[in-house]
Amino acid sequence: MKQTAMMKNEDMSLNWNTIVFVAIFHAAAILAFFTFSWANLAAAVILWWIAGSLGIGLAYHRLLTHRGFTVPQWLEYTLTTFATLALQSGPLTWVTTHRIHHAFTDQEKDPHSPRHGTYWSHMGWIFRGKAQNQTPADMKRYCPDFADDPVHQWLNKYYWVPISLVAIGLFAIGGWTMVIWGVVLKTVVGWHFTWLVNSATHLWGTRRFETRDDSRNNALIAAVTFGEGWHNNHHAFPRSAKHGLRWFEFDVNWVQIWALKMLGLARNVYAYEIEKPEREAVEVTELKPIHETT
Repeated sequence: MKQTAMMKNEDMSLNWNTIVFVAIFHAAAILAFFTFSWANLAAAVILWWIAGSLGIGLAYHRLLTHRGFTVPQWLEYTLTTFATLALQSGPLTWVTTHRIHHAFTDQEKDPHSPRHGTYWSHMGWIFRGKAQNQTPADMKRYCPDFADDPVHQWLNKYYWVPISLVAIGLFAIGGWTMVIWGVVLKTVVGWHFTWLVNSATHLWGTRRFETRDDSRNNALIAAVTFGEGWHNNHHAFPRSAKHGLRWFEFDVNWVQIWALKMLGLARNVYAYEIEKPEREAVEVTELKPIHETT
């Protein structure tokens, strides 16, 4: 792993709790290959969608981090609870890390830039140093809009509770094999798909916008992350709740946000549209100004 001067000056000690936890989940996920059933597969796919799309994509990323739309408070808490099922830490920690990423994208202070090494950007960054162990001061600094919210504070501290309750329910329905599929395998697969956004979409793909970072649009990553792989589009206009800007850039997360808007549950939806036909590279000025729909 490459280390920048900034990283060398930080505490880069190993996070053994994270290392052991991730290792156990990866080892346990192997059991899924010997315990297949259609019911187990269905549990894994449904929970992957709930945790990865409604949770990470909609709640943690487009709603809490970038405020690309708003929803009633009860729905915000519900979607955030779904996100905790991905076991990617709590809302304040996740959003703080991601806002730091956007503030210092592909610079020395970026938590997971491939410029620090491909393995580092994919998963190495969670094993050393601060990683996602954000301090209360950092959370207050980067999440002033909801750092004092008691529900988000509780979910941040006890983010493992919802998935634990889900595990109990799955065990009651389908035994330990359903837990392996619906909790362990779903989590491991979800981790790697999310990590690919940090690594692959800053290494491989196309660049529509000349942003100041290495972000790229990657259709394969978009396919397994419900639209999060249109990463160059996203870094060009972070607040836009719509990441797939052309008809062929399918964005499942945007479709769901649009559906919430049609139901009257999503308001103040920010979305960018490309005005002119696509070329090899499109300048930022060729986008319609941001618009708000209520």
